[in-house]
Amino acid sequence: MKIFCVGGAVRDELLGLPVKDRDYVVVGATPEQMVKQGYKPVGRDFPVFLHPQTHEEYALARTERKTARGYHGFEFHAAPDVTLEQDLARRDLTINAIARDVDGRIIDPHAGTADLEAGVLRHVSPAFAEDPVRILRVARFAARFGFRIAPETLQLMRQMAGNGEADALVPERVWQEIARGLMEARPSRLFEVLRECGALERVMPEVDALWDDADAAQEAMAALDAAARAQATLPARFAVLARPLTPLAVESLAARLKVPADCRDLALLAARHAYTLLDAAELDAGSILELFNTVDAWRRPERFAELLAAAFAGAPDAAPARARLERARAAAAAVNAGEIAKMAKAATEIREGVNAARLAAIRRVLEERGS
Repeated sequence: MKIFCVGGAVRDELLGLPVKDRDYVVVGATPEQMVKQGYKPVGRDFPVFLHPQTHEEYALARTERKTARGYHGFEFHAAPDVTLEQDLARRDLTINAIARDVDGRIIDPHAGTADLEAGVLRHVSPAFAEDPVRILRVARFAARFGFRIAPETLQLMRQMAGNGEADALVPERVWQEIARGLMEARPSRLFEVLRECGALERVMPEVDALWDDADAAQEAMAALDAAARAQATLPARFAVLARPLTPLAVESLAARLKVPADCRDLALLAARHAYTLLDAAELDAGSILELFNTVDAWRRPERFAELLAAAFAGAPDAAPARARLERARAAAAAVNAGEIAKMAKAATEIREGVNAARLAAIRRVLEERGS
């Protein structure tokens, strides 16, 4: 029985990056032997075990065979006679098909270290085409590392998108990869790669349509990268992506991919109000108050802050407009709604009184700043 660290942990170590999780492959062992040594079985599709102390994942070396369309259509074979090289051969990219033994020796049958040095994403074998999730993973790795895609790999991805293999992806898995890609250092690269290989129109046609106007698409991608540099949250980054879309397109996209409610709701607000927010320098106090009421800036201040982050991403010239809104909201939020409610006799009086007080507060702060 031999144990090897594999995949992303080895890749990131070679790149000098911090390692979050380590995965291991066990060669020459049976499930019974693993259990006897204290490992806890957790895998349902193939034998995976948790280390009794570290709780890291240890998987028996395996091979796989395509049996049906989509990424679920695989038959796995795990046995003591499966070699490390056979296990590595089933992996997606050469940079993810590198192993390290317990003595620190690198095992690299597919020249993954050379591709790491060259900054290339290259598929290991033609079996890459059997799993459509790999299209999304390649795009995500491009967004993370800034690596170029080997021409032969890009051509294979185009073939996969063209033959409808990406249509078999379930919405939850698409969103999982898109969400992870949005949180990478250069999320625009995710969508550029998907667009280049023809997969974007299959999984996110609403976003793909942005490229009908090349300048608009370029602006949207630049704003997305600006949000990443500002360390924006996932809902804010998704809202930046949705900002140029119509609310109907955002609803369609969010429903199809089963986007979480916080991301969906902020994206809808951005699609409806981002450009009004950008023009805040031209809004009078009454329009600003109406906007704050519409987006529920009072009860959801954190979401409003994310909305501002989404609306103003990639628009440094609009900083004064953003500051104007932030001052106005802070002044209006300081109104004591409870005191107004005590003096009112009906709910309508409370609402009108609070609105009047907030409007007065906004006017004062705008006049004080000469804006």
